[in-house]
Amino acid sequence: MSGTEDEAHSEPEPKSEELDEDINLEENEIIDPITALEEQIANLEKELQYSAAEISNVRQRGARERSEILKFRSVNLATKILPVLDGLEKALNSSNGDSESLNEGVRMTLNSLKSALKSEGVVKVEAKGEIFNPSTMEAIATIPAPKGTEPGTVIEVIEEGYTLQDRVLRPVKVIVSES
Repeated sequence: MSGTEDEAHSEPEPKSEELDEDINLEENEIIDPITALEEQIANLEKELQYSAAEISNVRQRGARERSEILKFRSVNLATKILPVLDGLEKALNSSNGDSESLNEGVRMTLNSLKSALKSEGVVKVEAKGEIFNPSTMEAIATIPAPKGTEPGTVIEVIEEGYTLQDRVLRPVKVIVSES
């Protein structure tokens, strides 16, 4: 057989351009799923980070709420006891010293009650001689400012006020000097 017959029976060699296209197509077929998987992994990682942050936020919010509950658990008790405190103070102030033992008993009870309230975080708001503060005080009346007194100063306390952990349980009822 001659060289021409060998050439006729052998397959023609593909052109290099066709080979390049085939290789590119195969590479794209491989790269596309890899890219898609990488994107999916990135999205799942973002979702995981978001979920972790959300869990952390829920834990922090829960801790704050528990702290608030513990901090203000005594509000109802303290609010109920304050009128008793007022009554004891009035009884002590209105007794004319007739019975020293009565005075001493009321004084001891009053001190015990004040101590119990203080241990729960209930604190008396100091007001007399202070500048009127509407967040902790309630003005019942105003009077002309006495000499040497700044306008807006608390002249007299009508009813004591109390706070619990910086929250006003009851405002101080006061008489204030006029501006």
